[in-house]
Amino acid sequence: MDEPIPVTRAVDHGTAKLMPDVDRPRAWLLAVDGAPQSYVDLDDPAHLEFEYARRLAHVLDAADEPGGPLDVLHLGGGALTLPRYVAATRPGSRQRVIEADRGLLDLVAEYLPLPPGSGIEVRAADARTALEEAPDGSADVIIADVYGGSRVPAHLTSVEYARSAARVLRPGGRYLANLADSAPFGFLRSQLATLATVFDELCLIAEPSVLRGRRFGNTVVVASHTAIPVATLARRTAADAFPARVEYGDALARFVAGAAAVHDDGAVPSPRPPDGAFSIG
Repeated sequence: MDEPIPVTRAVDHGTAKLMPDVDRPRAWLLAVDGAPQSYVDLDDPAHLEFEYARRLAHVLDAADEPGGPLDVLHLGGGALTLPRYVAATRPGSRQRVIEADRGLLDLVAEYLPLPPGSGIEVRAADARTALEEAPDGSADVIIADVYGGSRVPAHLTSVEYARSAARVLRPGGRYLANLADSAPFGFLRSQLATLATVFDELCLIAEPSVLRGRRFGNTVVVASHTAIPVATLARRTAADAFPARVEYGDALARFVAGAAAVHDDGAVPSPRPPDGAFSIG
């Protein structure tokens, strides 16, 4: 059998590269313009290489009945890492994936095809437009992991956007977002303040080094109208190879204090990562 070789292709929003993992026979890393986007092991879709993906998965694992099916709306697709994870760990789930880059979807479909009967529907569309078109109360979970040029687009950062997400979620549903920032956390704090205008419960999951301002990094934000199982999430994230902390309640309120919510007319993209923050060799 021939050894897999890297694949490079121009897609709608940059240059994508698929690189095989020499340690796992059917695992691939997807990078766009040199920044890692996704990691997929076709033989073991429950294997999550990126720490932020593991943290999102911890929240998914704690949602509703363990192992039971979920209706999930994914804003941002990449190589479909988390949709594959949900399909493997929660059989019978119905999942919709919205990805703006049609060229990227074509590349993933060609080299990393979904298994038959996965329950995953993939659509090329703008995330905000698709969210606003989604029916009321149609999702148990919304996962927002949308990056254009390594930045979250401005139209996915506002109160109006958050209201749409809340409308689409069922009672007890959860909104999850992968957001990257660094001290003094102007963007992250404004996003938490924005979500707080719509959702009753919030928590933030991040590595201590990021929270202490030592480096730029990913954080996971969870928002809901009902209680979030923060104790369970704290145990699971603390046991990861790169332990994370869960901030909520008074500690999170102190972190957000003074930050203003963002509306459409004042929204801006997330900060540009420093050179080398997420690049690969």
